[in-house]
This record gives sequence, structure tokens and C-alpha cells, in this order.
Amino acid sequence: MARSPQDTQRIRERELRIVRAAREIAEQEGWPAVTVRRLADAIGFSQPILYRHFPGGRDEIVEHVVIQGYTELAAAMSAPGEGAGMLSALIAAYLAFAREHPAVYEVMTSARTGIVFASDDTPEVLRQGFAMLERAVGGQTPRQRAVRAELLWSTLHGVSRFSADGRLDPALDDARAQAISGLFASR
Repeated sequence: MARSPQDTQRIRERELRIVRAAREIAEQEGWPAVTVRRLADAIGFSQPILYRHFPGGRDEIVEHVVIQGYTELAAAMSAPGEGAGMLSALIAAYLAFAREHPAVYEVMTSARTGIVFASDDTPEVLRQGFAMLERAVGGQTPRQRAVRAELLWSTLHGVSRFSADGRLDPALDDARAQAISGLFASR
């Protein structure tokens, strides 16, 4: 039997509520605190209802958080412009996202999931985000653009992680971002 538009909308809203609760718990207490039981308690659903929406349980919910996080990061990085201005805006947006959403960023970059990177099976939103990095850093060939984008991504990730762990001087954030932009501005 086909679902009505109202049923489809109700199911979608419930799934968003589950994912939002996972993010909130993780931001407050860390990812180990995110369990199906804890989510069910937090949103007032039974565990079987959560498994009906996410048959893969916690792992599937985490994958939804990862995709949602990359969607939000791509939106944040999609600043208009060209050249060094676009690169600087992208760097600032990436670092701000990681700083403002530490638990989501953590799971995006370190969770073991079934999400595939750098292949034909990579979700479209991840491809779009990587394409933004490639456009920002440029290069003479597709291979050169890919390598430069990977290096920028790796650099931004390292800075984000060290910053989150209190290992970088926050007073140097702007100078650090300018230096990163300078490293990747020359094409």
C-alpha cells in the first residue's frame, strides 16, 4: 500500500528528529553516549520504532549525521567569488564549521561508516564539497587539482583537530588562515 504524502512527511520528520537528537547528545556528551536506547529515551519513541526508521541502528543514524554534516559544510563553503577571495572564504567557512560543530565534525572525519570516499560510489554531496576545494585551489590538470584539494582538505582537518584539542593558539587563527590561503593561492 502506498504511503500518503502526510505519512511520508511524518516519517521524514521523525527521522530528522532522531538524527537531531543524536547530534545534540553527541555535542553535549560525546559520541559514546549516543545509543539507540538513549535516543529512544530522549525523543520518547520505543527502540523498535527507531529500528523501523533506521534498520542499521546507531551506525545508520551516524551515517545520516555524516551526510547531513557534509551537506551543511558544503553549504557553508559555497561562498561566491573567484581566486584568493573564494579560497579565503572557503578556508574560513571550513574552520568555522569545525569549530562550531565539534561533535558533528568529529564523526564526519573519523567515524567508521559505509560511506565511500574518492570513488564512483561517493555520495553526491561529498563530491560537490570536494569539487569546491578543487575549484578554490586550481591546478593545470585534473590530477593536480585533486592533489591540491586533498592537501588543502588535509591541512584544514589538521588545523581543525589541533584547534579542537587546544593545541593551537587561538590568537593566531586569522594569521593561520591567511597563511593557508597563501600556500594554496598560487596555481
